[in-house]
Amino acid sequence: MAVVFLGLGSNLGSRGENIHQALNRLQESGVSIQKVSTFIETSPVDIPPESVQGDFINAVAKAVTDCSPQELLKTCLKIESELGRVRTEQNGPRPIDIDILLYDDLKINTPELTIPHPRMREREFVMKPFREIAPEVCESSH
Repeated sequence: MAVVFLGLGSNLGSRGENIHQALNRLQESGVSIQKVSTFIETSPVDIPPESVQGDFINAVAKAVTDCSPQELLKTCLKIESELGRVRTEQNGPRPIDIDILLYDDLKINTPELTIPHPRMREREFVMKPFREIAPEVCESSH
């Protein structure tokens, strides 16, 4: 079983409920959620200049899974789609976003998947909830 950390965010609809639904669907898909951070509200980051978006609710979850990184990515994308995410513009508004932050100690860099998540350390909306649930991992995963 691999230990994984996932970043979740929502800025459309019932934002907190969207994150709860995503966590439930991950659980139903064989991703065993071990711990979830406090939900925090943050302003959008890296959005297109013409995009008007509401604030996000963000959280980080620790989970274990026997899915491969690629299978986990497919599961996350499927759940995003089921919960209404449509990718019309990069960093556009979304009912749910699920990012794989870490997968054990693996380093992967393919066009489809980069682990560790390449921008997680630059994003306080990821690092603050991550430090809450796994400060020891945050310090050791440079």
